Amino acid sequence: MSASTSKQIRAMQDLVYIAEVNLLECKVCFEKYGQQEPRRPRNLTCGHVLCSACVSSLARPALECPFCRRACSPSRTSDCLPLLHLRDIFSRVASDPVSSDATEEAEGPVVRLSPARFSLNFSFGGWGLLVSPTGMTVCPKLGCIAVVQDGKKRIKLFSMAGACIQQLGEKRDSGGSVRYPLDVAMTSDGYLVVTDAGDRSVKVFDLKGRCKLVVRGIFCLPWGVDVNPQNEILVTDTEAGALWLLQADLRKEQVKRSQRVHSSLCQPRGVAVCPATGTLAVIEHLSTGGTRVKLFSSSMAFIGQMDSLGLSSLLPSEIHAGGVAFGRGGAILVTDVQNGAVLSLGTARDFPSVRTLVTRGLCYPTAVNWLENESLVVLDSGDHSVKIFAGC
Repeated sequence: MSASTSKQIRAMQDLVYIAEVNLLECKVCFEKYGQQEPRRPRNLTCGHVLCSACVSSLARPALECPFCRRACSPSRTSDCLPLLHLRDIFSRVASDPVSSDATEEAEGPVVRLSPARFSLNFSFGGWGLLVSPTGMTVCPKLGCIAVVQDGKKRIKLFSMAGACIQQLGEKRDSGGSVRYPLDVAMTSDGYLVVTDAGDRSVKVFDLKGRCKLVVRGIFCLPWGVDVNPQNEILVTDTEAGALWLLQADLRKEQVKRSQRVHSSLCQPRGVAVCPATGTLAVIEHLSTGGTRVKLFSSSMAFIGQMDSLGLSSLLPSEIHAGGVAFGRGGAILVTDVQNGAVLSLGTARDFPSVRTLVTRGLCYPTAVNWLENESLVVLDSGDHSVKIFAGC
């Protein structure tokens, strides 16, 4: 068999693998769909798909879509025939002896991301304890991890061992309640800053759950948030394509200054500030469907950028950045939701210098934080959990 034919078959096998991970498994229990019960894929009336076992388990007492929260009667679900047909086609491809022989004859293994430098240590959360988490921050000084979840519209504080120690933002009848939180950050003096898409605001809480400040009326859709070394709050406004800087006296519960420091970004979402240098990283979501990582200095001067296409030229897989943070020495860390990975893009000086940190154990990583003990804390929205990875 020719080398070109072998490459084509390997490419098809890669496609089967990607489809199985991204299309042919239930995103609640992460079991592969099958032709037989209880793993047959079922369409909900909102358009999302679950396996029949999860439809049954979630329909107690009433079925609500775990992704968009729309109510759905179990009797109105139906078989997802396209996924059943795709499952059947890919099963035949995977069992094709010609494809198997070609793989054995091919020169070298199928190209994957390079070996990871971190391995999963432990995880906590899961469906029920966390529902559709979207943002996370870590405070080593206080020994806690804060997670926002739009499924329950609240913030949860966990110890570093995974024990839930506090819940915030649950009062529905006050202006300081949380409606649809997207991201969270923590100031150096222990206040939690939350972006709330429900009323397009930024809200600040103390660790006892008391709302100290609400900033609204200036944002179209606030999304990502972080705090710089001067304890100023950076917020991305994805609809306005802007980046805001807020100075606030939280003890007096007042905003001292609000300034739009950038106004020509493309749907910015994730934002991170290097605690040592003040270097700023922003993730943009492009109209082409890809993402772009853009860097600024502490004085907001542009440093450089790299989009999905550029990163894909350095790696064998297409990269879609989800969350961003800074690690040791100012290294830019991003989560790759496409491949379930965490990458380092180097520092501002050698950006982008790509290294693979995590490639296993993640479904849909949306946030990452670096700990001084050389560990990574990753929020995995795919299975509603927080995962701790230790260096190999």
